[in-house]
Amino acid sequence: MPAPIGAGGDGVFSLTDEPGKVYPRSVGGFFTRLRWVMVWVTQLVFYGIPWLQWNERQAVLFDLAGSRFFIFDLVMHPQDLIYLAVLLVLAALTLFFFTAVAGRLWCGYACPQTVYTEIFLWLERVTEGDRLARMRLDNAPWGLEKILRKVAKQGLWIGLALFTGFTFVGYFTPILDLVQELWVLSFSPWEWFWVLFYGMATYGNAGYLREQICKHMCPYARIQSALTDMDSMVIAYDAQRGETRGSRARVADPKALGLGDCIDCTLCVQVCPTGIDIRNGLQNECIACAACIDVCDEVMVKMNYPSGLIRYSSGKGIAEKLTPKQMVKRVWRPRVWVYGVLFLAVVAIFVGGLSNRKGFAVDIIKDRGALARELGNGDVENVYSLKIMNASEAPQTYTASVQGLPGLTLTTDPVITVPATGIGSLTIRLTLPFEATLAHRSKASPIRFRVEAKGQTVAVEEKSTFLIPR
Repeated sequence: MPAPIGAGGDGVFSLTDEPGKVYPRSVGGFFTRLRWVMVWVTQLVFYGIPWLQWNERQAVLFDLAGSRFFIFDLVMHPQDLIYLAVLLVLAALTLFFFTAVAGRLWCGYACPQTVYTEIFLWLERVTEGDRLARMRLDNAPWGLEKILRKVAKQGLWIGLALFTGFTFVGYFTPILDLVQELWVLSFSPWEWFWVLFYGMATYGNAGYLREQICKHMCPYARIQSALTDMDSMVIAYDAQRGETRGSRARVADPKALGLGDCIDCTLCVQVCPTGIDIRNGLQNECIACAACIDVCDEVMVKMNYPSGLIRYSSGKGIAEKLTPKQMVKRVWRPRVWVYGVLFLAVVAIFVGGLSNRKGFAVDIIKDRGALARELGNGDVENVYSLKIMNASEAPQTYTASVQGLPGLTLTTDPVITVPATGIGSLTIRLTLPFEATLAHRSKASPIRFRVEAKGQTVAVEEKSTFLIPR
């Protein structure tokens, strides 16, 4: 079989441009610990939230069948999707802001592709060993040990992937109901589809595609160059200090040998999950996981050299030998301030919109069958349907009234009780006396409906028209 990238046929590391499987080496250090903290935080949130109960229901539930979205105390309906649009704008601005400041922080620490690849790699190390052991195992002929290790890995991968798909569906179907369905395998066709689809997507992306997603499929890698500049803090190799590379004894004087601090151990390449050499400069494939910083610092400590040969720095910081304080000061440049101000403005709009959101919504639909009807005594009647959406988790009683034309009266009961988080329909018949219609013949006169919630000071007003025939 062809040698994997970074490995010769005898399992000894050698750099090669031939495509193949990347075998990242395990590493410790500050950034590795930080990355695992983010793995735990993101997965506790993802796997844990569906199990939280709130007001005798699931705390976060996107009930597509009932067209209701529950997010703790918030109950939202399809017309509230404007808030989702605002959240997407916030996410984009956040991405722009942090990328301009410090490169691909999202990719390195919180992106699902990075997080699940890290978890799947850990399971692979548990079952097959670290980098060299995995290389030897893949190159070894099939035997009992290889089969047992491969089966164990696949079992763990598939189990985690299916649990991930199950949890994903738990955001749309109450997860306690889903557990009961699981015991008897009575999922609906759509539940089966999404559990398997999301699970297999996780399995394929984190188990096999891995760095290929980041290198060839993720659009963020292509747009980061438009969001960063020479003042952005990115992972950088200090070529002025590191070159010329070369191996040497630990006690040797590199200056006497005409060498820089880089001993050309290639460990920075071996730990890279995308298989790049950071010493060639910042590349689209770099996901800013900082594994190369951790392993390089370990080598520098062993060699009694200063750490930071690979570090977070800016292009100008490396070129002009700026101090960390000077680099941080230059980070706060106009584009970062613009992103920050826009972000705060959108946050203010979002929070203001939520805080001023009424506990119910009203939609007025005019009767299309008979826009206007003239009664026997000359009075004119218009019929409307009021759709009232109760966004609270308790039944509410609403009263409708109308304004706009003198003499306009409601001839039906204007009171309706709508169940919790439900939608009620109220038919409203409006009548205008014959004498009052004379000045408005052949006109659509503006009117205004007002709906009030019983026991509350909240009211919603909606505009409509009253049509008077000739």
